[in-house]
Amino acid sequence: MSGPAGSAASTGVGTGADVYRVRPAWAEVDLAAIRHNASVLAAWAAPARLCAVVKAGGYGHGAAEVAHAALAGGAAWLAVALVEEGRELRQAGITAPVLVLSEPPADAMSEVVAAALTPTIYTAAGLAALRRAAVASAAAGASTPFPVHVKVDTGMHRVGAAPGAAVALAAEVAADPALALEGFWTHLAVSDEVDHPFNDLQFDRYDIAVNQLAETGVRPAIRHASNSGGALWHPRGRYDMVRCGIALYGLAPAASGPPHPELRPAMSLKARVSYAKEVAAGERLSYGLRYELPEDSVVVTVPLGYADGIPRRLSAAGGHVLIGGRRRPLAGTVTMDQILVDCGPGAAVQAGDEVVLIGRQGEESIGAWEWAVATDTIAYEVVCGISGRVPRIYIDGSWHRPGA
Repeated sequence: MSGPAGSAASTGVGTGADVYRVRPAWAEVDLAAIRHNASVLAAWAAPARLCAVVKAGGYGHGAAEVAHAALAGGAAWLAVALVEEGRELRQAGITAPVLVLSEPPADAMSEVVAAALTPTIYTAAGLAALRRAAVASAAAGASTPFPVHVKVDTGMHRVGAAPGAAVALAAEVAADPALALEGFWTHLAVSDEVDHPFNDLQFDRYDIAVNQLAETGVRPAIRHASNSGGALWHPRGRYDMVRCGIALYGLAPAASGPPHPELRPAMSLKARVSYAKEVAAGERLSYGLRYELPEDSVVVTVPLGYADGIPRRLSAAGGHVLIGGRRRPLAGTVTMDQILVDCGPGAAVQAGDEVVLIGRQGEESIGAWEWAVATDTIAYEVVCGISGRVPRIYIDGSWHRPGA
């Protein structure tokens, strides 16, 4: 048993991957799962609205594709980290409200206004830059006032104004005829730790700030504090809207947290065996020769590596893949473009066979959290780390199409 698969076309790659005939490796994104998860989260958080967080290319799933699916599933808002990400959504024909989660640079405020993105503000300089852009846009005929969300730092200390400063900023926005205070929000630092007392402390600080703002006669239409962990596990913090990122993609916010039983993972990472050979017992494999075969074995090559998002340390951590519905161990160091897999003596595995790195095959499954726990990280990093050179295949029932 030896020799490479001449091309992906010769392997009979299915479920959309036959679109890619040069390199038989792909990430499969189930848009039906995204729609379903949005529907579940919207119902779970109701009457609060669902904001689907699609930053970082939709956590590696594809921002525009996920956004369309999430909106179809019941999301009312979208959220991004960067103005460029918001522009991408507008260019994809999306007209739903898009919240920019970090205060945009002053030079980007005119683009924020032109693209009708909703900015987060937490500095006086940011507010002044936004006002200039909104006034200039109004002078050119755009409608006013322009909506703004002010962020209050309740203890994470990443971004956001201190509570007193946030109240003052929000009151200033509300008094400005060119602007409208639409939202007032914060972000939770430990929502993935269900019983951590700091969650309630943040809610207390946020509620005090909201009440202080109300004493000035200002009541924002949308109060929001909860990310996925808050939405799932802290009912107190749902307020008027929840911002769900990782849960939208069917993954729990923490490996140890109680998962929502109805959420479905949306991404699978798959490939085809590119080379299969028999290797004698005692031989050592891959860089560093760290893996020694205990017996004669069929060893296969899979055309994905750390440049594609497979952590190099996954092999030393005991990582597996699925081939033929069975778990097979990684055999030696993950290389930039390829991995080796020990399929055992006499294994009926050959070039062209499907390999599942993340996802389900038969009765077995490997999830992003399995990788994350093994490599001391989080599932967020795993899915965001699937690199752009891995083609995305979008499935939805009986149809599929390649990603951009």
